[in-house]
Amino acid sequence: MQSQDVAKRPAASPTDPVIDVEQAEAALVEHYPRLVRLAYLVLPPSLGRNRRVLTAHALTQRALPRGRASASAIPAQSTGRDGDPGYAFVRLQVVRTALEAGLPLSFRAWPKRSQLPPLLPQVWGLRLFPRSGGADELALDQRLSALSGPARAVYALRGLEKLPDGDVRRVLAAAGVDEVDAALREADEAPAQYPLLDSPEFDPCSLHARPTDLMRRRQHGRAALAAAAAVAVCGALLVLPGGGWGPDGAAAPSYAENPAAEAALNPGRLTRVVPTAWESATRKDFSVWPARGDLTKDTALLRRALAVWARPGESVQVSATPGTASGGPAGPPQLLYAGTVDNARVVILYDGLRIARYAEPKDGTKGAALDFARVDGATGTEANAVVLDRADGNVRYLTAPWVKKAAERDLLKPNAGALPMTLTDGITSPLASPAQQTGACTSWNVLQLTDDTGTRLMSDLGELVPAHLTAGRPGSAHEVSGAEPRHAWAPFACSLGAMRSLGVRSVNAWQYAEQPLPDASGTAAWVCTRAETWRGGGERVLAQFHTPGGTYGAVAAKAQDVAACGVRDPHVLAGVLWKSAAGTWYLLAAGGKDTKSIRATGGVTGSAQGGLLAVKTKQGVQAELNGTLADGGTITGLR
Repeated sequence: MQSQDVAKRPAASPTDPVIDVEQAEAALVEHYPRLVRLAYLVLPPSLGRNRRVLTAHALTQRALPRGRASASAIPAQSTGRDGDPGYAFVRLQVVRTALEAGLPLSFRAWPKRSQLPPLLPQVWGLRLFPRSGGADELALDQRLSALSGPARAVYALRGLEKLPDGDVRRVLAAAGVDEVDAALREADEAPAQYPLLDSPEFDPCSLHARPTDLMRRRQHGRAALAAAAAVAVCGALLVLPGGGWGPDGAAAPSYAENPAAEAALNPGRLTRVVPTAWESATRKDFSVWPARGDLTKDTALLRRALAVWARPGESVQVSATPGTASGGPAGPPQLLYAGTVDNARVVILYDGLRIARYAEPKDGTKGAALDFARVDGATGTEANAVVLDRADGNVRYLTAPWVKKAAERDLLKPNAGALPMTLTDGITSPLASPAQQTGACTSWNVLQLTDDTGTRLMSDLGELVPAHLTAGRPGSAHEVSGAEPRHAWAPFACSLGAMRSLGVRSVNAWQYAEQPLPDASGTAAWVCTRAETWRGGGERVLAQFHTPGGTYGAVAAKAQDVAACGVRDPHVLAGVLWKSAAGTWYLLAAGGKDTKSIRATGGVTGSAQGGLLAVKTKQGVQAELNGTLADGGTITGLR
């Protein structure tokens, strides 16, 4: 269509006024940024952002007349900007050549200069592209890319130049467009978001610079040296396979985008796994999840999700778990989900290291959100579920294809049964999220998932991937699937709130000691909970003390970035001030079974053989704890 829209320019009349080169040059220099922006908007996006920028500058700089030029082709409103016919002339030249640049090459005629890569300006070793705008600008750019060249020119002249349709008709006619009415009607289909045209997204004068493909440059540099040496020695003309001679042989032109980066943003290159892949896979992880959802074939939505991932605008709400990179994918990611959830369109992607979740409202792209979570090495239980949506305090999950049942369980009520949840194409019904509750902790709802190998508990901690809950001694922890581990977790469920948004991978609860209370009122339990993170650092450890009949455990000590209570160092020592029913204060301390002795110094002095210590003291005192282990090692109080 576009090849038939641009015709030859009208012939000049002897009575037409002329434009001096100096007059046109003055207008071009004064309004250069606006003219380059106009050319950039009219040029076809298929050129790629780097070539589009360079071509826009080249066409604008070539808009000057060669001498004294006829002004017959300038529309009747030739006053241009602020009554300047010189500006109207160079603007017309920019529009005409930008439209010509979008014409397909033909074997029947020589290509026009504007259809070829620009000789100048030229930037070697760098890719140039405008700064990123917001989601609205991105959506508008995608809509404009779907228009023909004349329709883009109509939109730009209306929005950027503020021309009425009558003047737009005259400019297009002067530029050689045959089907002007068709171009006007086509431009009407795009939303009239004209103020967005002034955004950095469409400003080819304010640019970011990035290197071209460095490995490709190095490889082709070596190839060029080898070819030159061969030519000098043999004196023969070497014919390169598959393409013949060119300025850089088989190398991509200097204005081309990085192929890997372009492929990563191409919806057609997304990895899609067949629904039965997980059944024969050695590993059960995110790489064998099939693509699900009712919008997996919505190319426009997938393109927006990939583009926002690569360059989120200022209006996009971006979040990432600690230690998670938020840059674009290195290659085409895997599509896990694309569909409508509640009042949003959601896309979930996986690049082998991260889960990326893109969400936008049903009625547009304003308010889009992009969330990242690190999931490298996730297998089995850790790849069981991903947060699909959060709304009104509820969370909805997308589960792995091997999950057969889902249920809701209150961790604070170990004797209560699990409430079944519906699973529709792997999507759970809403679950009240404990990560968003405020005020007193009266419940802690967790997700219970069942597959062929057993039942697991997962807790929402405000991130894309729920944390896996386990119980038992570090190194031999087990699932929280029976009554005993559920009772062990119940008093300490609310302490999970201290582990929100830390990039938590799993949380283990281990009862490392029991201590008879000095007033013979029963036996207290000492439990340490350790949160492991996806990044391998930032672990958080809580030592908690639970008296008989108490609903909640009390945090006696806490520490971060320590090996205590973990696989590498399964030892812990902590103490707490406790008041008996008779009103007497005690310092109680406990270590694991392999603790040989404990000593308290500072505000309290006392010692005991074995892993338990009870010393009378006063309210508010502070003490330091040290212990010896059965193997001769030492241990200090958790802090």
